[in-house]
Amino acid sequence: MLLSWRALPWKDLTPEILYRILALRAEVFVVEQNCAYLDPDGKDESALHLCLFEENKLIGYARVFLNESPCIVGRLVVHPKYRGKALGKKLMQKSITAVPETKEIFISAQEHLKGFYESLGFSQSGKGYLEDGIPHIPMVLPPR
Repeated sequence: MLLSWRALPWKDLTPEILYRILALRAEVFVVEQNCAYLDPDGKDESALHLCLFEENKLIGYARVFLNESPCIVGRLVVHPKYRGKALGKKLMQKSITAVPETKEIFISAQEHLKGFYESLGFSQSGKGYLEDGIPHIPMVLPPR
């Protein structure tokens, strides 16, 4: 499996890459999770888009908001056919390294993934809540 990474600000997203990002996010967050909501939320323009490709196929994605305090990582997704290969962990590690070491990172984690994020150094920072009917918890990674 030949993998490549691209970290792209909004202005560098081609229509083709943006289409692939939106299609992957919709496939997982809307269809697979049976969550009817509008995924394009008006925030993509201020994010850094981390894209994981196998050849020309987008198989993983996350967006990072570097100008927020704390920085925010979200929309972490691995294509269903590529799960179980530790790509989610690699994607999250790439997201963490994209953030300056002096900055805290916030995530809104699906509750069932708490252990995964804890293995990367995150800790729960507040009470759980429902987001689009799915239990979530706030988690933070302190400056490294």
